[in-house]
Order: sequence, then structure tokens, then C-alpha cells
Amino acid sequence: MKNKKLFREILMKWHRKENRREMPWKGEKDPYKVWLSEIILQQTRVEQGWSYYEKFIKHYQTITQLANAKDEEVFKLWEGLGYYTRCKNLLYTARFIQEKYAGKFPSDYNSILKLKGVGSYTASAIASFCFNLPHAVVDGNVLRVLSRYFGIDIPVDNTEGKRYFAHVANICLDKNKPGEYNQSIMDFGATVCKPVPLCEICPLRITCIAFNKNKIDVLPVKLKKPAKKERWFSYFIFQHNKKKFVQQRTAKDIWQNLHEFYLVETTHDPEWNKQKIKKYLSGELSIKDFTGVSIIKAKPQALTHQQLFGYFIVVKLNAEPDFLKNIPGEWLSQNEIKTKAFPRFMHQYLSAKNALPQVLLF
Repeated sequence: MKNKKLFREILMKWHRKENRREMPWKGEKDPYKVWLSEIILQQTRVEQGWSYYEKFIKHYQTITQLANAKDEEVFKLWEGLGYYTRCKNLLYTARFIQEKYAGKFPSDYNSILKLKGVGSYTASAIASFCFNLPHAVVDGNVLRVLSRYFGIDIPVDNTEGKRYFAHVANICLDKNKPGEYNQSIMDFGATVCKPVPLCEICPLRITCIAFNKNKIDVLPVKLKKPAKKERWFSYFIFQHNKKKFVQQRTAKDIWQNLHEFYLVETTHDPEWNKQKIKKYLSGELSIKDFTGVSIIKAKPQALTHQQLFGYFIVVKLNAEPDFLKNIPGEWLSQNEIKTKAFPRFMHQYLSAKNALPQVLLF
């Protein structure tokens, strides 16, 4: 591939002399810390993940400490990051390494790749940063830089494209200093060759095909994403004797193992009002003894393939409803609720500083 040596040399020079991007895990050689940072940064921006990384390192300084931690404690620390499968994989992998490798992180690429929750990108990052192994990282930043510089118009988000860009990334890799090269191209994509690039300060622009052929706005090429599935979550927050009814999500769905209030899910907006809520409480749940109901419309939340909408409906009860006695869950005080891990969607209601407009119905 033309200019790959020049591309590599300019990137490395930029990294050594001009790269000022700071992150707490940058330059880290401890594979536990690099792995932790990479899991946190999957589907999370650096600015958001930074504080979570520091909290985890403070609480669990070694993989053994993380492996021995209680699930609920770790999920609570993860609270707000979303995509909780990552947290489940984090715990599973820590315990697997503790059991199989006596708490010592595996040092070869294939063993790292076999760890649960670790894909080729994360395995390459750990292998190159911590063990100086020649494996190129390929993330969104890397794809953007390679596509623009070499003028590659193959879609980056299909099987053919992913295979081709992995090949390009590996032939451009500095095999002697793979960790330094990987850091340089990721940082370059994050700070210079951004979605709206800073071409005026880019040291690669002279030989960059996208810059010279005016293709900056069309590269990289991405396929059209399918429409997101809409889900409507109506949470009935039952209050009785200064306690609220709380459940744990156990199904294999979003937010598995996290906590929530009593949920009614629909595929469309239920458009709750006084009459509809009263009818639902009495007709569907056999609740007639309540003193007041208020409703809060939630702010929508976008997930990767889903769009979430919903309501928080607070119901003040005079007695515990019979139907709740046969449903897994528990009545918790406000202090007890604070110890449980809830999805970020729920924090619209739980966090007083982010309280939404509340309408008192009756």
C-alpha cells in the first residue's frame, strides 16, 4: 500500500512531539488496568469513563480484589455507565482469571481474546500496550484515519470492510513498537482526524487522499442503520409506610440484574391520564385503596438498537396490594434503595437534582 511507511513515520513523530491527549490509563503496562479501561470505554466516551475508571481502581486495586467483590457492590459502582453486560463480563472474567491463572493476566493474544467480553480490539490493545505484541487496534478513530488517508471507500461496518481494514491496520503497524503506534493512531483520530477534522494542522494532509480529492465528508463510508425499536416503560412506583416496591430484572434483556419499580411495558405510548390510570389500577391490579397518584413523563433514552420512552407513576397506598405479595420483589426504604443499582433511565426519577415536572392527578 502506497505511503504506508511515510504514514507510520509521520504518525509516530506527531505522537512523540505534539500529542497532548491525557488519560489516566495512557502508558499503563498493567494488563488489569488496561483491560479495565477498555471494558469501561466500550460504548462509553472517555470523558464519562474517566471517573469510573478511577473509582474502580480505588476500590479494586488488583484483579483478585475485583474477583472477590460482591456482585451488588460492583454493579452499584458501575451504575450510570449503561450496557451492563459489560459489568457482568467484567466480573466473570476477573473470577475466571483468578481461578485459572491465579489472578495473573494471560500474556498471549489468543488467550486474551478468549476472555469473556474481550474482542479483537481489546485483545490487541492489551497485547500491544502491556506485552509489546504486534497486533493492531481497530476502533472508530483508527477506521476514520485509515479510510481518509488511503482513500478507502469500502464500508467500515460490514464483514468485508472490517476484514479489509484489519488487514490495512496490520500492514501499517510498527511491529517493533506496536503499543506506541496504536496509541498514536487512536489519539490522532480522537484529536486531529475527528469526524469534523482539523485538516489545517494535520501533518498527514500532503499525502492524504481524502484531503487532496475533497472526500473528507464522504469517508469513511457507513451503511445505513436500521430503525431503532421503540419501547415504552411505565413504572408504577408503589409507596406504603415510607417504603417503595422494588424488583430485580432477571430476564435476558437490557439491564439484567439491575433493579426497577413495577413495570408495565408497551410498544406504543399509553398516553396515561387520570381515567386510564384509575381504570388500570382497579381493573388490572385490583387496587382501589390509594390516596394519591402523580405522573412524570420520562426523557427518552437512546440505546444502540432501541429507543426508550416512558412514565413514572407514583401511587400512594393505604395497604399493600394482594397482587404484589405473589410477585418477586421487596419493600425498601429510601436509604435501602440507594444501595441498589438501577438503570440510568430510572435516575430521572431517583435523582432529586434531575427531577422532572410532576403532575398530580388525584
